[in-house]
Amino acid sequence: MSQDPWLQNYDATCRLAQETAENIHERNRQQRTGGNPAKINMTLRASLQKLKQNISQLREGLLRASSSRRLMQPEADRRQNLIDDLLTREKQLNATFKGDFMEPESSRSTLMGAGTSGGGGVAAANPWLVNESEETRGLTFGEIKQQQQRIIEVQDEGLDALAAVISRQKIMGQEIGNELEEQNEIIDDISHLVDKTDDRIRNETRRVKLVETKSASCGMLVVIVLLLIAIVVIAAWPV
Repeated sequence: MSQDPWLQNYDATCRLAQETAENIHERNRQQRTGGNPAKINMTLRASLQKLKQNISQLREGLLRASSSRRLMQPEADRRQNLIDDLLTREKQLNATFKGDFMEPESSRSTLMGAGTSGGGGVAAANPWLVNESEETRGLTFGEIKQQQQRIIEVQDEGLDALAAVISRQKIMGQEIGNELEEQNEIIDDISHLVDKTDDRIRNETRRVKLVETKSASCGMLVVIVLLLIAIVVIAAWPV
């Protein structure tokens, strides 16, 4: 799995800060020994400007990742702490470059990123984390990168599991949609049958009314015929 681009940019920024600290130390050494630091000053100005731009890019990248919820909150907070530490280091480097911040022997090892003892040098554990968390205290950059890689792998596994759940939910949604379409077709068929039955009932109702009307007319005719017969009989009956 390839490393997170944000972490790669962070490592590059840390290396730039390390190189800048070494150049500041070399510039100060030249000033103490009467050398001409003009050339290294130009390099330092460019490096400090680049350092500022890199930190700004890290902040923008973290903001985009946090806004799009690609990072879990603990990891976003940890990266924000790393940026804050870099900002503190950048201010110290600027102050040292301008001469506002003296470079005593005790802080020189911090700026240089290494402590010396006799003729041998020992690499500092992690010189750029001023307020280092307990999780990374005493770890080298390589170990921190490995730790970050493990965190990213865990996040990737969580995202894969979430993607699988979402995929299952999508399939279930499609199946429910298909079932609803079938139910709607059944309801449409039932509605059509109900309409046809209703039309038949109306037709039969009209026929019944027509039969009732005809029946009433026939009854009146029978009564009239009977009355006529009665009149004729009475008229023909001798008195």
